[in-house]
Amino acid sequence: MERIVAVDIGSVRVGVAVSDPFGSFAQALTVLSTKNDWIEELKKIMDTYRTTKLLVGLPLRTGGNEGPEALNIREIADNIVVRYPDLEIIFWDERFTTVIAQQSLLEGDVSRKGRKQRVDMVAASLLLQSYLDKGRSE
Repeated sequence: MERIVAVDIGSVRVGVAVSDPFGSFAQALTVLSTKNDWIEELKKIMDTYRTTKLLVGLPLRTGGNEGPEALNIREIADNIVVRYPDLEIIFWDERFTTVIAQQSLLEGDVSRKGRKQRVDMVAASLLLQSYLDKGRSE
């Protein structure tokens, strides 16, 4: 089975996670800065894990509809595909992943600085794990 790379795209940072080769578990991987060419860095990560599947967190509103934030994420995904047309983009509801990630890090007694550095990649791993779990249940 092909691994999946997941991203939680924010305005400052992009959290990245990757699945295991069997598609059972998500692992938090890194955080990329949007100040750099993070799309190129992401492509290098995807090449390292030999995958063409990119799971992109879609920030839906509480009611499940898309707002301006989701449209922005779709535009970013379109830009990724323009640069790398062989990638398969999969959108996945990311509601509450950052809140859950922050709570988990708080419960783990991670310092404020540590939480800031890790929350995005933990959110990406929660997003990916949710996707993997849904796939196993079907």
